[in-house]
Amino acid sequence: MRLTTKGRYAVTAMLDLALHSEQGPVSLADISNRQGISLSYLEQLFAKLRRQKLVSSVRGPGGGYRLAERLEAISVAQVVDAVSESLDATRCEGKGDCQNGKVCLTHHLWEDLSAQIHQFLSDISLADLVERRDIQAVRARQDHQQQLSAEQILCSQL
Repeated sequence: MRLTTKGRYAVTAMLDLALHSEQGPVSLADISNRQGISLSYLEQLFAKLRRQKLVSSVRGPGGGYRLAERLEAISVAQVVDAVSESLDATRCEGKGDCQNGKVCLTHHLWEDLSAQIHQFLSDISLADLVERRDIQAVRARQDHQQQLSAEQILCSQL
């Protein structure tokens, strides 16, 4: 099973967006600062998320991104799928040519595992994650850290 950085970062960024969306559009720079994900990488991910209609962009001053659907309507699997991330646990990427061009002994086992993982992530919405106390605690810590950093920058400019 391999969920690469692309899928992990996309889910993290979408969860950050969900957590901060009540304040209006969220800038990728803010997500980048809070989550430690490079801005250029976020731009690539959000282009894909926008194409799949999971987010919409708001231009101009105070612009950024918004969720294109309700929190309850966006599953973790949709986010992972939107960035073309594979949840395939087979060695052959699901092609069935894992052993000299033919299906290996455990191919169907790993294929079933992939389906189970996809179903598991399909059953978790952004709303489910936003409601979790552990996630709210991390949000509070990150927001506090961001506020301290902004205050330090302001004080150094005086």
